[in-house]
Amino acid sequence: MNEIKVTLPDGSQRPLPAGSSIFDLAASIGAGLAKAAIAGKIDGNLVDLNTTLADGAKVEIITEKSPEALEIIRHSTSHLMAQAVKALFPQAKVTIGPAIETGFYYDFDVDHPFTPEDLEKIEAKMRELAKADLKIERSELSSAEAVELFKKMGEDYKVELIEDLGADQVSLYTQGDFADLCRGPHLPKTSFCKAFKLTSIAGAYWRGDEKRAMLQRVYGTAFADKKELEAYLERIEEAKKRDHRKLGKELDLFSFNDEVGAGLVIWHPKGAMLRTILEDFERKEHLKRGYDIVLGPQILKTELWQRSGHYENYRENMYFTTVDEQGYGVKPMNCLAHMMIYRSQLRSYRDLPLRYFELGTVHRHERAGVLHGLLRVRGFTQDDAHILCTPDQLDAEIKGVIQFVTEVMGIFGFEFEMELSTRPEKSIGSDDAWELATSALLNALKDSGRPYEINEGDGAFYGPKIDIKLRDALDRRWQCATIQCDFTLPERFDLTYVDADGEKKRPVMVHRVILGAIERFIGVLIEHFAGNFPTWLAPVQATVLTVTDNQIPYAQAAFDKLRAAGVRVQKDFRNEKLGFKIREAQLQKIPYMLVVGDKEVEGGLLAPRFRDGKNLDAMTPEQFIAFIENEVKTYK
Repeated sequence: MNEIKVTLPDGSQRPLPAGSSIFDLAASIGAGLAKAAIAGKIDGNLVDLNTTLADGAKVEIITEKSPEALEIIRHSTSHLMAQAVKALFPQAKVTIGPAIETGFYYDFDVDHPFTPEDLEKIEAKMRELAKADLKIERSELSSAEAVELFKKMGEDYKVELIEDLGADQVSLYTQGDFADLCRGPHLPKTSFCKAFKLTSIAGAYWRGDEKRAMLQRVYGTAFADKKELEAYLERIEEAKKRDHRKLGKELDLFSFNDEVGAGLVIWHPKGAMLRTILEDFERKEHLKRGYDIVLGPQILKTELWQRSGHYENYRENMYFTTVDEQGYGVKPMNCLAHMMIYRSQLRSYRDLPLRYFELGTVHRHERAGVLHGLLRVRGFTQDDAHILCTPDQLDAEIKGVIQFVTEVMGIFGFEFEMELSTRPEKSIGSDDAWELATSALLNALKDSGRPYEINEGDGAFYGPKIDIKLRDALDRRWQCATIQCDFTLPERFDLTYVDADGEKKRPVMVHRVILGAIERFIGVLIEHFAGNFPTWLAPVQATVLTVTDNQIPYAQAAFDKLRAAGVRVQKDFRNEKLGFKIREAQLQKIPYMLVVGDKEVEGGLLAPRFRDGKNLDAMTPEQFIAFIENEVKTYK
């Protein structure tokens, strides 16, 4: 065959000489496209630019503007970084280097930890290698040949990876004198890595196992052009300013203490007030929607956790204790007690749906290496609820939760995305139960009209789930709300209701959280608002500031009025300059400063000033109370 025909995304066909590559196809369409092309798709599969085309193939050319481009650029840049590390530190052993949502990383086994100065050297070497315009070439070897090659190179980690793959053949990518095990695809040349930056260093255990070697993980990011990179780096700098751990300390919200234990939060007065405001909001919103508030114990007998499947499938994340020779598990979730409440009496179909809500404190054994401020802790409180309903009611209940999430996230100013996580490898329950549960969630997602993605194999061990990811002010994604559909635990705990026909039937259980872990959500809120909480949420809503000592009696009376009316107010009557007091209040991000000078005392007024420096019209204490009440009522 001297000629082949391929089909382009618009459905048109294009003839090419046999043996043509994707690059040849791009060049036949135009010089501009050939220059812009970085990879391709054949029959929906991503491949390198120099991949040979077969007759009848459906082909798409990937350029820097394609949705798939960024991952390819970042993955190739991680290889460029590994090449630079090997050039500078020949004794370093390479492990894995994937693209991730924010960029890429590569883990190295080195004798001494990398320093910030090393990062600068590595980045400089990367630029040198990029300028060298080295070809990035794919080759395929038998696993035996690849093992032999990497053994000669002293790359033990690559040998382990190949042996664990158990494949007959593996693919390698070579650029200059550097070769790496990889599926690809990659950019055609190192010069296509044009805009990158190494961002940080961290420790990471090989394969996440604390018993294996501690590696040096170098993080970086890469983009198609320098403008995008600069915009991202600006966002990173802004994120550092908003870091909830930094602001939590500055605003005196919470702390951690090694004497207490890793991953256990100590809430200070203002942080505890913030929690209380959120929890009160949660109770009000749940009661409005027909939920009943319940409370379960912190520890439950080990036999219950065995019956639920947690002991077998979740034990490594749990804490256990013994009381009077009886084993107990500290609860990592709240569902068991809620099922016991359901089982406490005979239920009729007329009683359903039942919606049990608990601000339940749970404990989970998170590895020390993944603990991260409020975002990953060992003790936390969930806004947890379990809905028990008939199969006919399931669709409406799932949609009701999606609507609940939509309304609440609107109040906090979050957009969100949804994905359906399906059955994991480690799971309980029948295939039929999983099929019913997955279909119920999928249908509700389709009917919601919102876009969603499928996340294969990442469901809970007892049921599939909808994960809801918030987008904050810096366009970062945060996993908070989740909706899980469960036919399995009602079966294991023999939950029943009497149907209209007098027969006992099995209810369905929906596990769901709206904010998720309160600790995590507060961490997200701190960073989203940069600590500038809206008035309704601010732990301190106003501070009364005197100009001189002469105003203290009136200022104290005004302070007492505000506090009695429920305004969260503090006072600063120190003998300091007013500008100094205002600056301190601004650093504490208090929404309103209420200045009291001789003029205000004479008129029985307060002079409010917003934290951004804007002055409001003077008003009486009573008028300010009404003003704050309106802001709280409208969630401003």
